Amino acid sequence: MSELKEINNTACFLFDLDGTVYLGDELLPGAKELLTYLDENSRPYFYLTNNSSRSRADYSVKLAGYGIEADEDRIFSSGMATAIYLKKQKPGARIYLVGTPSLEEEFDSFGFQLVDDEPDYAVLGFDTTLTYEKIKKLADFVTEGFPYVATHPDINCPTPDGYMPDIGAMMAMIKSSTGREPDLIVGKPHPPMVEAIVEMTGFKPDQLTMVGDRLYTDIAMADAGIKTVLVLSGETKLQDLANSPHQPDLVCENLGDLKMKLLGKK
Repeated sequence: MSELKEINNTACFLFDLDGTVYLGDELLPGAKELLTYLDENSRPYFYLTNNSSRSRADYSVKLAGYGIEADEDRIFSSGMATAIYLKKQKPGARIYLVGTPSLEEEFDSFGFQLVDDEPDYAVLGFDTTLTYEKIKKLADFVTEGFPYVATHPDINCPTPDGYMPDIGAMMAMIKSSTGREPDLIVGKPHPPMVEAIVEMTGFKPDQLTMVGDRLYTDIAMADAGIKTVLVLSGETKLQDLANSPHQPDLVCENLGDLKMKLLGKK
């Protein structure tokens, strides 16, 4: 009960998207109702996703399709966090980017030069337009020793039919080929993502609550001092908790269940 009280007193919620708010093209139970409740009670929240295949504009349009108004300033992705981090390191850097056209547009908006030779950084994003040519060129740059950055660590992306390989599977392929891990991983639960969301929201980590469906990314945000809520609407099943080093402060079936708990009705 004390954990629920702490969650209810949070200053700002952070919501994962895939497997938490929606799954594929299906809005998950209670998502719209919970977000409406938070809006009506002037409780701050942001969307925090590791999926770097879409831009903030893409996510805003997708949420609007569910009848959820989401200003782009409220949406934060690992792709955006990566661009923010790299801009601080080297504005206007030359970047070889393995990513979707949406991610390329995101990086363009930060003033980077997207190149195919002599990059300052080789960046691996979640690329649903991946080709062998792209992965070979990335492996070449990694082998040559160029700085290698990954937008996030997710191994799979949940879909209504199961899972599709995410960036973690691509990282494993590059490691098998080159022997190198990324020099930096940006997305949840890694420090660059935490630092960016703290800067963006203005809240300290202990004032935030992360709500998501994945133990090793969403719930691992607890390592940064952020409270966590696990929803069982995406990747994680209840039995997965038994052997996980990452334990949530609260477990809910879905966002509808979380709303009922916040209202004291469960």
